Amino acid sequence: MSTTLITNIGELTTNVAAGGDRCGTLHDAAVLIEGGRIAWVGPAADAERFRSHAPAPADAAPPDREPPTDRRERGGHPRARQSGGGSRVVDAGGRAVIPGFVDSHTHIVFGGDRADEFEARMSGTAYAAGGIRRTVAATRAASDDELRRRLVGFVDELHAQGTTAFEVKTGYGLTVEDEARLARLAAEVTPEVTFLGAHVVPAEYADARDDYVDLVCGHMLQAVAPHARWVDVFCERGAFTPDESRGVLAAGIAHGLLPRVHGNQLGPGEGVRIAVALGAASVDHCTYLDDADVAALAGSDTVATLLPGVEFSTRQPYPDARRLLDAGVTVALASDCNPGSSFTSSMPLMIALAVREMRMTPAEAVWAATAGGAAALRRDDIGVVAPGRRADLVLLDAPTRVHLAYRPGVPLVAGVWKDGIRL
Repeated sequence: MSTTLITNIGELTTNVAAGGDRCGTLHDAAVLIEGGRIAWVGPAADAERFRSHAPAPADAAPPDREPPTDRRERGGHPRARQSGGGSRVVDAGGRAVIPGFVDSHTHIVFGGDRADEFEARMSGTAYAAGGIRRTVAATRAASDDELRRRLVGFVDELHAQGTTAFEVKTGYGLTVEDEARLARLAAEVTPEVTFLGAHVVPAEYADARDDYVDLVCGHMLQAVAPHARWVDVFCERGAFTPDESRGVLAAGIAHGLLPRVHGNQLGPGEGVRIAVALGAASVDHCTYLDDADVAALAGSDTVATLLPGVEFSTRQPYPDARRLLDAGVTVALASDCNPGSSFTSSMPLMIALAVREMRMTPAEAVWAATAGGAAALRRDDIGVVAPGRRADLVLLDAPTRVHLAYRPGVPLVAGVWKDGIRL
């Protein structure tokens, strides 16, 4: 079994709460990785006993990589080549290490581009949900190979910026065949696949929306369910009504899928309350909330996933993260990477925006982008640096996690380990 010892870590964010520190911060720390899992976490001084198992300290260079399309597993990721057994030591040089980012909301399997919409918004045109249909047309026209190549490129972007686990939604096919192929492609890169046939009503059903909802709840769901873990619905004006949303989610649950909700993005609505009532893992956006919405979230285990890249790209108001946190709501941050309203895959940017625009502290934002994302995916094996958890780690070219917000836009990710393998 191969082992990696990362030592001389100046600041280690474990997310194992200690006292009043939810991030479980350790200084002068070390982490031992064995077989893709965390085997030990503790003081760097105590790590000296592990050095005898390693032939020599490793330099900062990662091992050779396989081409990202060469190896794929159901629910897996592109992986660096594992060179068999052996041990290595990585000297962090006093820099910070955090858990890998968990991006619990993306739409990264699609065709086409909508840069013109972004330019129009920056010139004063208001954002609306209808632009999704343009991406639907481009996605339907793309081949599997074209979609796969683009998807792999986005996965490489995510990894390069420290994201080690992520969710991918369908929703740009909106036919039985296209939604099924998007789910199948997404399942090649992540186990966290979400069926979002209820994204918008496609143009061909503009005068027959009831028929489309029936299709989503019937044949489309049956075709997608074998490839998916989640069911989602865009409960919003211009998309799906509360009654339609309840029906779609109930159908997904009946097929063994777990619910999530897009809600309260463009205005007040019932999305949050529907999510809580159905025990959804998360409700995403949460821009327009009333006191009842906040109270419902605070009294539930539904995560409020905030997507500040959307507000950055659409000039909509940012969610009030401070209000949610002060009420005791579990908050996650995610990128919502998509071609229309948030075409970024950068979780460090989400952290910087959350701190600057949503009044989160750097510690709260990093927790939300790691452990919070894991909670939004109902995963207890990621987002935390502790024995037995997956060895998903990010080495920052910075002394503390604060630099993720303090130095926005600077490429601070110096190393990424996914399942113990350096990417």
